[in-house]
Amino acid sequence: MSKRDLKKYLNGLSKEQLEEQLLELYDKFSEVKVFYDFIFNPKEEKLLQEAKVKISNEYFPLKGKRPKLRRSTAQKYIKHFITLGVDPFVVADIMLYNIEIAQTYSAKREMRYTSFYKSMLNSFQQVVQFSIENGILADYKKRIYSVYEQAKEQKWENYKEFERIIDNIE
Repeated sequence: MSKRDLKKYLNGLSKEQLEEQLLELYDKFSEVKVFYDFIFNPKEEKLLQEAKVKISNEYFPLKGKRPKLRRSTAQKYIKHFITLGVDPFVVADIMLYNIEIAQTYSAKREMRYTSFYKSMLNSFQQVVQFSIENGILADYKKRIYSVYEQAKEQKWENYKEFERIIDNIE
């Protein structure tokens, strides 16, 4: 169904029928419930803290398990925040936090996985692009440079790529 057809269909419904359909969507689909819960009670700070705890748990588990080092955990939160329409400052913060916590971990333990470095480079590129697109680069420039400096200091195998990204934003 196209958007135009949907508009036509919705225009043909009474107010009560529209309300009934929205309530049905709210009950059936958890995504709709999450969306409306956020719209009416946007606790961005609480969401941010929950995401940070989950991400840090990937590198520094609270229980005696081995770290999983999954970038996908952070990516799920980032995608979820963007879908909800969370403030770009919060989204950029969680993007940078993901890289910073990974760097904290790699400072303590040598990483042998090329995929780890490639993944962090992708995350770095993503946060720089997101910051530029949302006009918040100036607010996060210090943290972005700090991430680059850490990659260089830790002698990450792809720190030259980080440098290339930094050169492009200047």
